[in-house]
Amino acid sequence: MFINRVLETVNKFSMINTGDSILIALSGGADSSAITVFLAEIRQQYSLNLHAVYINHQLRPKEIDEEISHSKRLCESLDINFTEGTIDVKGYCKKHNISLQEGARQLRYEYLNTKSEELTCGKIAIAHNADDQAETVLMRLIRGTGVSGLAGIPPKRGKIIRPFIETSRVEIEDYLISKVESLNLDKNKPFIMDSSNLKDDYLRNKIRLQLMTEIKKINKDFINIIKRTTDIIRDEERYFDILVTKSLMKMISRKGEGYIELFWQPMESMDRAILRRLIRRAVDEVKDLKSISFINIEDIIDLIKKGKSGARIYINKDMRVIKGYSTLKITTLKTVGIEQQTISSEGQFVIREASLVMDISLCSKDDCNFIEEPRQVVLIDADKAKFPLVIRARKAGDYFYPLGFGKRKKIQDFFVDEKIPRDERDVVPLLANEKDIIWIVGYRLDDRYKVDKDTKRVLKCLIRPLK
Repeated sequence: MFINRVLETVNKFSMINTGDSILIALSGGADSSAITVFLAEIRQQYSLNLHAVYINHQLRPKEIDEEISHSKRLCESLDINFTEGTIDVKGYCKKHNISLQEGARQLRYEYLNTKSEELTCGKIAIAHNADDQAETVLMRLIRGTGVSGLAGIPPKRGKIIRPFIETSRVEIEDYLISKVESLNLDKNKPFIMDSSNLKDDYLRNKIRLQLMTEIKKINKDFINIIKRTTDIIRDEERYFDILVTKSLMKMISRKGEGYIELFWQPMESMDRAILRRLIRRAVDEVKDLKSISFINIEDIIDLIKKGKSGARIYINKDMRVIKGYSTLKITTLKTVGIEQQTISSEGQFVIREASLVMDISLCSKDDCNFIEEPRQVVLIDADKAKFPLVIRARKAGDYFYPLGFGKRKKIQDFFVDEKIPRDERDVVPLLANEKDIIWIVGYRLDDRYKVDKDTKRVLKCLIRPLK
């Protein structure tokens, strides 16, 4: 019996609990119409609270009214709350320079998540079926994928549940047709066919309309073979996932919005199979993996094993990977240079690009205590470093006389010696006057501006994190 077979999948992946509120993504097609009927049939058994939403992608205006009408009528017959929503797929894709299919997918899931929160639904039911699973695996093989990609569409992830993921399209359509009379549906049109599914413009449609047909001629049980294969791969990936999580936790140096830093030395000797997974996980912490290819992962591995300190690669226009002296930084953050500001007197100055605040105050030599933290606080001879001063970024040809060094040194050479990564050098503030660099903020004072026996007035400069 259809209901029992689907419930086996539901229970196998712990998709539904008693008392769940479920939001159904309803398009009017066979799969989403059938999953709506299925959930209505088990509603009493599980004490479910059901809502359905139709999302207008504004891509097929001639079909929208018919799809909405069918979806609304179906929900009325099943006593399910029905709502409509609209997303601007074309505008979103133009803004983010992505394909219509990818843009529609991203916006659709974003809308479903938002709607589920609005309706306090803990689950979102999507009608992907076993044929969709097989098509996805083939599509990923054709485009290129790792082992995790061959696990296919996850039956359950977060709020998303896919009760039909082990049920074939033929079984689903037969089930829906069997309900035509009881639901008062049109016998000749029990569901609405999406016209875009009949065009072979897209790779998925070519696989569905051409490749799958030929494969089923060779092996009519192909859908079930894919199901068993994805089950095996999913179980093995779950085990590898545990190993990767343990390894990654040991290697994270720092992590924040838009970046992650990992100690790279342990990765040099790591087995390549684990290393690939670890890098993919690290990248996914920063940016959606869909923009990352196998070649990108291999390039990052080469950077770890062969790259010199300071070397970097650009994955795309948004992401770069930098090999530092001890860490590997994966980031999408844009480097913004220090904006110059003039200091005419004592006070507090925000250096937003470096996330710092600088406090500047004058005091007599006798009143100023010498400093235990020279990187955070410096004492400057105020009669040599006269106002106005400036806080600025480095410029080509900049040099200073590092305290205790005894001779002139280029700022560029100092940054190299201090192992400051190239991508961070433009956000290191410099305190300067018209002719000299006085302090490389957070690093070193210029020897010519130090407090000595002849100093009478002291300029005290203190930096602290911007909160």
